[in-house]
Amino acid sequence: MKEKLNVVMIQEIETVMVLLVELEEQHRCIIVNDIFGMEACVDKIKKANKNIAHMEVERRKLTESRAMRSIIEEFKDEELEKNYYKINNLLQEVVLQKDTNELLIKQGLSFTNRILNVLNPARETKTYNAYGKVKK
Repeated sequence: MKEKLNVVMIQEIETVMVLLVELEEQHRCIIVNDIFGMEACVDKIKKANKNIAHMEVERRKLTESRAMRSIIEEFKDEELEKNYYKINNLLQEVVLQKDTNELLIKQGLSFTNRILNVLNPARETKTYNAYGKVKK
């Protein structure tokens, strides 16, 4: 079981690395405003997520849904532990890259909305509501 688990973890590392590469590509497309490139990245990211989910299912079948930390302590295998920590570090990098991409996209949308409001302001008259606030 230890060898199978190690093989699955190595495959999982490879699939997470593929996702990280795709997220970095998405980041590049966001920076250079490549809309069509971003659209292509979405499909690649979905495919990478599907592969990661498949590998996670394989790993859970082997571990019978037990916690990885307890399994690593049970086996006391250095390579297994090293792969576990490598996966954790990669997942943290993926989360950081995903959050960065989301923030850049939100920032771009906010800027676009402000520009649209400047170019096409609301034409209705401003009035006060029952609480003394200006209605927009």
